[in-house]
Amino acid sequence: MPADPSILRTATSTGELRRTEPGVDAVRTLTLDEQLSLLSGQNFWQTQAIERAGIRPVWLSDGTNGLRVAVGEGDNLGIGESVPSTCFPPASTLAASWNPALLREIGVAVGEEAEALGVGVVLGPGLNLKRHPLGGRNFEYYSEDPLLSGVLAAATVAGIQSTGTGACVKHFAMNNHERRRNTTDVIADERTKRELYLRGFHIAITESRPRMVMTAYNKIDGVYCSDDRWLLTDILRDEWGFDGVVVSDWGAEADRVQGVSAGMDLEMPGGHDRAGELRGALENGELLPADVARSAARVLGLQDLARPSADTAQALSPMLDGHDALARRAAAESTVVLTNDGILPLALTTRIALIGAFAKDPRFQGGGSALVNAATVTPAFDALHDAGVDLLYAPGYDAADPVADQRLIDEAVDAARSADVAVVMVGLPGIAETEGYDRSTLALPQQHDALVEAVTRANPRTVVLVSSGAPVLMPWRSEAAAVLHSYLGGQASGGAVADVLLGVVEPAGRLPETFPASLEDVASHPWFPGTDDQTQHREGLFVGYRHAVTAGTTSLFPFGHGLGYGRTTWSETSVSSPEIIDGQTEVTVSVLVSNTGGRTTTDLVQIYAHDRTGAVLRPRRELVGFARVTLRPGRTQRVDVEIATQTLKFWDVRTGQWQLPRGQIDLEVARSSEQIEAVVSVDVLDGVTGAVEPPSVPPIATADAQFTRRLGHPIPRPDPIRPFTRNSTLGDFAQVRVGRVLQKMILGAAEKTASDPVTLAMVREVTAELALRQIVLTSGGRMSWKVLDTLIALGNRRPLRAISRALQRQ
Repeated sequence: MPADPSILRTATSTGELRRTEPGVDAVRTLTLDEQLSLLSGQNFWQTQAIERAGIRPVWLSDGTNGLRVAVGEGDNLGIGESVPSTCFPPASTLAASWNPALLREIGVAVGEEAEALGVGVVLGPGLNLKRHPLGGRNFEYYSEDPLLSGVLAAATVAGIQSTGTGACVKHFAMNNHERRRNTTDVIADERTKRELYLRGFHIAITESRPRMVMTAYNKIDGVYCSDDRWLLTDILRDEWGFDGVVVSDWGAEADRVQGVSAGMDLEMPGGHDRAGELRGALENGELLPADVARSAARVLGLQDLARPSADTAQALSPMLDGHDALARRAAAESTVVLTNDGILPLALTTRIALIGAFAKDPRFQGGGSALVNAATVTPAFDALHDAGVDLLYAPGYDAADPVADQRLIDEAVDAARSADVAVVMVGLPGIAETEGYDRSTLALPQQHDALVEAVTRANPRTVVLVSSGAPVLMPWRSEAAAVLHSYLGGQASGGAVADVLLGVVEPAGRLPETFPASLEDVASHPWFPGTDDQTQHREGLFVGYRHAVTAGTTSLFPFGHGLGYGRTTWSETSVSSPEIIDGQTEVTVSVLVSNTGGRTTTDLVQIYAHDRTGAVLRPRRELVGFARVTLRPGRTQRVDVEIATQTLKFWDVRTGQWQLPRGQIDLEVARSSEQIEAVVSVDVLDGVTGAVEPPSVPPIATADAQFTRRLGHPIPRPDPIRPFTRNSTLGDFAQVRVGRVLQKMILGAAEKTASDPVTLAMVREVTAELALRQIVLTSGGRMSWKVLDTLIALGNRRPLRAISRALQRQ
């Protein structure tokens, strides 16, 4: 029997909405049409308003490293104009601080700017795991480790939401590369998903209670994340207790009816009508009325975040100076000293040859939806000059040209020979790190490597500063007196460089990811980013340092590495309980840290677990806790690192539960994943005994049969390119004439908005990989489903279907 719309009102009044979530009472006063309207945005950045009921729109804004509040209609790729705001260092930089307090402080600042601009929800932080160092959005994410990622994301959310602004963690889940991200199917075994790719989200969501979670574009095991009940209801809501709004990434929703049923509340952007699909599904019983009401109630729960717009200049002006100073301090503290023969820090009286175009035109953020219109930018040249340093400057390279220019190198060599110290600033160009596509190489541009090699030969007292949002190769590292990785420093990056070089601020960063010596040392590399529309995680749990320490490969620089400017010794390591019993939630590892140097310094105690029980295949070493300590010269402090027993558990695929293995687990006290200072052991008295996993599956499942055994089912076949569907990519559709015409039209319109080569490259790549449905979903009503379906039918050489579709009502 077709469902009558009145059933919806009955369902919401008889207890089917069992969650005590915000908005449940208000949704009962709305008509069916009004409830359906709330499930899609009003426009590109706002939720739906219902004037009759006094429901105001909530403004959403990108905000992974600062607010990107669009001027006018806006877009989701950072192409259009946005309001000037503070550009903080991105997540990859801040993660190097290993400092949740700093992340919370920056979250507060972002939340304050959001409140001033009328933004209700900040679309960040992003905490997808860095599976491979070439991932195009690695600069937007924290780490290759889920514990570090989750703790830092939770701190960021807590900071943002302390201001009354909502936060949105993203992209849920397993969005770990950019190639064909809209259509790729991620294939991974259950332990890998649970122990790596979902664990960081679990920590962030349960510890900080964000107002929103954003779904990823990709599929997992054949189901789009926005339509995945296992992901959005079974895990996110039922297991983790999330009671906020699930929002789609812009254009990510593949099947609106399936999405609502799965628990995907708010489809973005708005400007198109899919309410008819939902109404039809209600009538034929495919969708339950309570599902609509529940999602509408969750969206209504955002109403306390609806804020009036403000005059941007007047609203932000009082806080910009303070936030710029915070951005400068954060970038300096997060800088990682990779090598230092004692040359750093430099005396103010040092005559410096400052070399590199980045010194005057800094590379300080990545591209795409994270792009912030920085309120101000401080280059290193200006900051060092203002500090009173005697400077010589040479550009050394053309930032827009990857080919070495010998004339520029010769000028730089002359400057280096005339100075006490040469400081060379190199890194990746903007076109290498942006949303939409992945990097193709670990190497720096040719002219950057050639410049460093020439300058170090001319002046061995050379300091190299590398600006990139992810690992790079450094073939000249042993020739330089010091190498610092500053990641991407945000708008105040130049000021941070000056503070670090002169020792005003200690660069206390530690690497939140492994810097591999080659791509062959990356376990996931043979399957990255995937083929056709499938990505196979055959490396399983062995990502980053987990693979390096298990396989015994020597990294360029290991996870957790960083020297700072100080000198410490560690002693008297102990553990609070040598035994773990049923119900015990944590143990504490303690170590005495002494500052034996002549300046205040910050140290980082890292604790790794080595499971000796043999219950399951595990990496040789896994991070289970960490703690920072800052000490004045001559001071000693006991540092306690709390280890939650949850971090020692594995996911038991037989029982579908987290389990402790029974037996001995070593807790390794370390300065990095490769530098262990002491070991204490605990015995798990209550836990799983005996081998749990299928035998004969090696750490890396290179053979199909091995991967099949690990998955527990046959390897799925990728979807065929033809026949074309709404989920086909525009690039694939362009194999036929009608598709080529459509691609030309869309690309031509998009290219007109690109103001620089980086944005243009991103636009071309993103356009080719658009799912056809996204053309409608992001068109603001300018493209209809009827027209799209007609074109798809023509592309599939089904003219009668095309005619029939064209004659149908929308």
